[in-house]
Amino acid sequence: MLQIGMLIYPSMFDIDLIGPQTFLSRLGDAEVFHVWKDRAPVVSDLGLVYQARHDFASCPENLDILFVPGGLKGTIPAMRDPAVIAFLADRGARAKYVTSVCTGSLLLGAAGLLDGYRATSYWMVRDLLPLFGAELVKERVVIDRNRITGGGATAGLDFGLTLASVLRGEDHAKTLQLLVEYDPQPPFDAGAPERAPSSVAAGIRQRRADELQAAREAATAAARALGKV
Repeated sequence: MLQIGMLIYPSMFDIDLIGPQTFLSRLGDAEVFHVWKDRAPVVSDLGLVYQARHDFASCPENLDILFVPGGLKGTIPAMRDPAVIAFLADRGARAKYVTSVCTGSLLLGAAGLLDGYRATSYWMVRDLLPLFGAELVKERVVIDRNRITGGGATAGLDFGLTLASVLRGEDHAKTLQLLVEYDPQPPFDAGAPERAPSSVAAGIRQRRADELQAAREAATAAARALGKV
C-alpha cells in the first residue's frame, strides 16, 4: 500500500491540499494522511480546521510520496521553523516522490530538496527557487526525476492528475478526471501573469508587497543556512 504523507500547517491555502487529495485519495491501494508537528487542530487560510493523523515523530519514516501544499501566509513562518525544515529534509531524503503545489516548493527548497532539480511554484514567488539551487521552469506541472512540483492553487488539480498518471497510468488518471468532471472552462483568460492584464498583475503585487518581501527574506535566510548564498 502506498504511504502518502501530506504536510498540513497553519494558514496553508486549502485548495493546494484538497485539489491533489481529491485524486490521490482515489488511487486505490494508497493510504493518504495529514502530518503536522503535533496533533493540535490546524486552521487554514480559509478558516477551515484540519487534524493531523501523525505528528512528525510518528509519521512513517519511508514514505512513497511526501507532499507539501502552499499558501504564502503560512509558508513564510514555516520556512523559518526548524522543526518543519528538519522533518521535510529527513522524510524527503527517503521518499520515492517529493512533491508540492504552489509555495510548498519553497519549503522543499528550504529543506534542501530541490538543489539541482527543475521546479515551479506560485507565479509571484517562483523567482525565489534558484536561491535553493533549483532551476525555475514556468510550467503548470514540472517533473524532474522523483521531484514533481505544481504551480499555484488550482494547478494542484493538474498536479494530482499528473501524479495519478505516473503512479497508476494514463487511463486511470483519465477515469479520475471524468469522475470529478474536471473540465475547466474559465470565464476569463487571466489565470497566468503572461496573459492577465498588466494592471491586474501589478495591483496584486502592490497589495502583497510586504508579504512578498517577507517571503524573499525568509527564502534568503533558508538558502543561507544551506550554504547557497
